[in-house]
Amino acid sequence: MAGLLAYCRAGFEGDLANELQEKAAQLEIFGFARTKANSAFVLFDCYQPDDVELLARQLPLRDVIFSRQQFACLAVLDDLDPTDRISPILAACEAFPLCGDLRVEYPDTTEGRELSKFCRKFSVPLRQALRKAGKLTQKENPKKPVLFAFFTSGQQLFLGFAEPVSVSPHALGIMRLKTPAEAPSRSSLKLDEAIQIFLTPAEQESRFQPGMHGVDLGACPGGWTYQLVRRGLFVQSVDNGAMAPSLMETGQVRHFAEDGFKFRPKKKNVHWLVCDMVEQPVRVAKLMAEWVLEGWCKEAIFNLKLPMKRRFETVQQALQAIEGAMGSRAYQIQAKHLYHDREEITLHLRLKN
Repeated sequence: MAGLLAYCRAGFEGDLANELQEKAAQLEIFGFARTKANSAFVLFDCYQPDDVELLARQLPLRDVIFSRQQFACLAVLDDLDPTDRISPILAACEAFPLCGDLRVEYPDTTEGRELSKFCRKFSVPLRQALRKAGKLTQKENPKKPVLFAFFTSGQQLFLGFAEPVSVSPHALGIMRLKTPAEAPSRSSLKLDEAIQIFLTPAEQESRFQPGMHGVDLGACPGGWTYQLVRRGLFVQSVDNGAMAPSLMETGQVRHFAEDGFKFRPKKKNVHWLVCDMVEQPVRVAKLMAEWVLEGWCKEAIFNLKLPMKRRFETVQQALQAIEGAMGSRAYQIQAKHLYHDREEITLHLRLKN
């Protein structure tokens, strides 16, 4: 058995499976997805074992919307002996390349989290054994592949590796953030995570500068506005509801009690448009494309609320709507089901220079 193993939020296995199936087929790599409801991971089995590493290279983590972390899985070990788990692991990874780091992880589920203590403890002797066997560098090497040992129980293990450019730096692929005390709502974390996922630290520094202007559509009570304000932006917050007084007191926010679909900025000095409106995904997608095309903003980060069923199909429809609106204009789009997202995904859209 050889395939691409990808983590996701529990309950989104079907959406991730559909996405992997489609994107692998676009690369002319064929196989089938093994899923189990609420397991928080999917194994896409390739019909040709040699295709696994090719798929892992050609389908990086950033291009898979519903994946939090993924690796080329080259071995599955069942019925591990609790008295000696290391020997079969060493035997299974004999043909692996020299790796520069080790991740011993588990699914992000109630049952999976019960393995966290075991994985943390087990990583110490496993790391030592892998170094002794010449499968792991003596010191961490960020230029080498990352070796993954993914436990689903004390007896079952998925083993593989990933190139460092396609590995989330966060444990389990989860960016954990604390809600700032001043933030008006927890939704604030969605935009904070999105900015850190979609932009490098250098890009954040150059494209979020004090004195820049932003617009927040569907802003009430101000969770997303807060993230722009704390980065020094002046914000036009658009919502018929009330904004948090703490934000209005900053002097950086102007509140417009208007419909987010009808609001237009008076000047073309807006760099960032952000939007977290509860509305039909295709309608929001078309609005975001219009803002970027008309030059009403330079970049947009926005959420699309997804139905309980056919989530991936809904995402495809929204992306097609943006593509249709953009016509011949070259643009860049990124999309991710973030840790702080629920039944929604977050996207970043801008025109290419």
